[in-house]
Amino acid sequence: MEPKKERTPRLDWAGLLRRTFALDVFACSRCGGRRQVLAYLTAPAGVRAILEHLQLPTRPAQLASAQGPPQIAWC
Repeated sequence: MEPKKERTPRLDWAGLLRRTFALDVFACSRCGGRRQVLAYLTAPAGVRAILEHLQLPTRPAQLASAQGPPQIAWC
């Protein structure tokens, strides 16, 4: 029987941001303390209510139409 290969542990989203952008999302820029995740919002109605209360947009931004490479514009 072949031995099982050890899987590399996956990084969470905060670890990926830290690794990619050298950004620690849990470090407070004011006091240097550590932030904690209080909740994960998954219900669309709850997310919409919070965004509306904060007077933030509730609809995603419109995507621009796709364009060809810039070389075509020069012809």
